[in-house]
Amino acid sequence: MHMDVDSKLSNHFLIAMPALADPDFFHSVTYLCEHNEEGAMGIVVNRPHEFQLGELFRQLEITPEDPALTKLTVYHGGPVQPESGFVLHELTDDQWEATMSTSDGLGLTASKDIIEAIAHGKGPKNYLIALGYAGWGAGQLEEEIKQNTWLSGPATDNVIFDTPISQRWEAAASLIGVDLSLISNEAGHA
Repeated sequence: MHMDVDSKLSNHFLIAMPALADPDFFHSVTYLCEHNEEGAMGIVVNRPHEFQLGELFRQLEITPEDPALTKLTVYHGGPVQPESGFVLHELTDDQWEATMSTSDGLGLTASKDIIEAIAHGKGPKNYLIALGYAGWGAGQLEEEIKQNTWLSGPATDNVIFDTPISQRWEAAASLIGVDLSLISNEAGHA
């Protein structure tokens, strides 16, 4: 059977099953930016980093216009390239140096210009700033899904930008009608 190369699970949430104990992904919700025959790439959207946006501004030598921005949450986007910044954001008419369009309304930008724009109040209204990303090699994610490691379902901006961090795992699962509290922590088939 030939899979459509471009679609697969792009613009989907990967929701960790309760039994997944890997500390990088325990109770995580990952927004899949890209998924094709070569593998998959996503950003974990419910794992706050120990430091806030102010730290990133300092490292990049950017002075924000609004001091409140320094208190914003930065996320652990995943274990790959943990020193690199990625901004998951709604697409606007602005053009950034390195943006990958992930869906009709969202993009992932990995260039400093969007952080500067955010600091000066000119960035997208909705955004999530992460360090690092989650990556899977060819066929790896499909195999993990077969092993009941992940649930997957269509992503919504609402869970990424508007839902409190502590509720995103349950909220993403409820989009596909799953109550995670009813799933046992035992690995294997229910």
